Amino acid sequence: MAIDNRSEVRDFLTSRRARISPEQAGIPAYGSRRVAGLRRGEVAALAGVSVEYYTRLERGNLGGVSESVLDALARALRLDDTETAHLHQLARTAAPVPARARAAARARRSGPPVIRPAVRRVLDSMAGVPAFLRDYRYDILAMNPLARALYAPMLAANPELPVNSVRFIFLDPAAQSFYADWTDTARSSVGALRTAAARHPDDQRLMTLIGELSMRSDPFRGWWAAQDVFVHRHGTKRFRHPVIGELEVAYEGLELPGDDELTVVTYSAEPGTPSGDGLELLAAWSATHEQAEISG
Repeated sequence: MAIDNRSEVRDFLTSRRARISPEQAGIPAYGSRRVAGLRRGEVAALAGVSVEYYTRLERGNLGGVSESVLDALARALRLDDTETAHLHQLARTAAPVPARARAAARARRSGPPVIRPAVRRVLDSMAGVPAFLRDYRYDILAMNPLARALYAPMLAANPELPVNSVRFIFLDPAAQSFYADWTDTARSSVGALRTAAARHPDDQRLMTLIGELSMRSDPFRGWWAAQDVFVHRHGTKRFRHPVIGELEVAYEGLELPGDDELTVVTYSAEPGTPSGDGLELLAAWSATHEQAEISG
């Protein structure tokens, strides 16, 4: 299984065109309209290209398109920064890649990534915050003790790493209780996988994951068809921990340059707040639980 770049381009541009009304684009609307959103000719006019050229693009042919045209399309379709980056990535993926480069990329991704000892030491040194290392497939590769304690519901079925957080979100019933904002978390994870798929369309493990989730989860299948994209950089998350209760934490995604798109994710809360106190309680519970396992 592999992502069809032409289909991805067609579906993405069509979906973005459909969500913009003529009024939003500043175009007078006369009479009945047979299409949702803007017509192709209207997008072409807004982008400053011919209807024939835009039609070719929307049919999936982004090969050789200049960055200036892509930026004009992004403005016409009112894409945000993440969507604009996604459009540029689809155009880069449309360009032919030498067979040797493709083979090297496949070989690099065929096995688990090598985690440098220094990265493990950094995770373990973050004693006051949950921290873990993940790849672009959302496989969690390493966790510090506090992250293990926080994600106890995800690790309950299989404590061995790696474990895939998106598979947990959609296929484990415990996830809907664990994530206080499950719908937002689930939708953003679908958008993140779509972003990853555009960057790595020949990654068989990623395609297998997407295929499995599409087959087994109706919500995943519906949100995947929506063509939305997302990048986890920073924000807030709310958890309902079975022992500690509700926690609202700030997350930061810290990418590791040169490590095949590995990201260190940390969670923190303001000291003295209920969530800050909750993390301290979680740390105490984690230490007690770990000591009990050693003694047992």
